[in-house]
Amino acid sequence: MLVYFSSATGNTKRFVEKLGFRSKRIPLRPRDEFLYVNEPYVIVVPTYGGGNIKGAVPKQVIKFLNEKSNREHCVGVIASGNTNFGKAYCLAGDILAQKLKIPFMYKYELLGTPQDVEICRKGLSEFWQKI
Repeated sequence: MLVYFSSATGNTKRFVEKLGFRSKRIPLRPRDEFLYVNEPYVIVVPTYGGGNIKGAVPKQVIKFLNEKSNREHCVGVIASGNTNFGKAYCLAGDILAQKLKIPFMYKYELLGTPQDVEICRKGLSEFWQKI
């Protein structure tokens, strides 16, 4: 399963939908029902912060992962970003992989290309066979 965060623009949501795996969305607004996940999943997260380390991981993702069960079931990360961020390109993935001690599986820019979708889909299919 994939768990993802997507802002109101829906870029991450569209990428995840193209992958074709079962997925759940981390709530956008605080008043939305909290998401609990009790099975292995790969998190798909955009990078925020405009190139700064502070704010690279969306606050909603931090809140979601502060729940122990959600954190323990996370087995990999995929991140999007903007190459204009320079060294901070897809930094949210680096941060989550390090903190959670999980593999950083793939990075893609903005909406992702058809090639990104195909490579990511293939990699995830192979990854799930090993779990």
